[in-house]
Amino acid sequence: MKKIVLLLIFISGSFISAQSFDFQYDHYSLIVKDLDKVGAFYKDILNLKEIPHPSAPSGFKWFVIQGNSQLHLIGKDSVAMEHSKSVHLCLATQKLDELIAYLEEKNVPYWDWPGKENTVTLRADGVRQIYVKDPENNWVEINNAVH
Repeated sequence: MKKIVLLLIFISGSFISAQSFDFQYDHYSLIVKDLDKVGAFYKDILNLKEIPHPSAPSGFKWFVIQGNSQLHLIGKDSVAMEHSKSVHLCLATQKLDELIAYLEEKNVPYWDWPGKENTVTLRADGVRQIYVKDPENNWVEINNAVH
């Protein structure tokens, strides 16, 4: 019995310490070659609000996703491009059908997880998701998960 009590104390202490930092999501950064073209995609197609960089007058474009969460674009002349769909920014919206209609109206293709164009994935947990590419082929997942 004593061993079980000690084990339970150890396990509960592990769970408490694992969540003790109270992290909040801050930002996602992408390195891009054409800062203006990629920035226009996030501003004009995904309708993210652009905000000023706090200290750099050029070479960056920052966008608010919601609250204090942000997307940071960093312009570089040379970018190592690896475009795995497993590496992506993910945005959630309860207006996924409206977004899909808007993308179709703008002739912006989207894909399901396996790669079929203009198709929606239905995950096992009931969340619907699509993937779009920005002008430099960085993947963005957009789903209807409730947070």
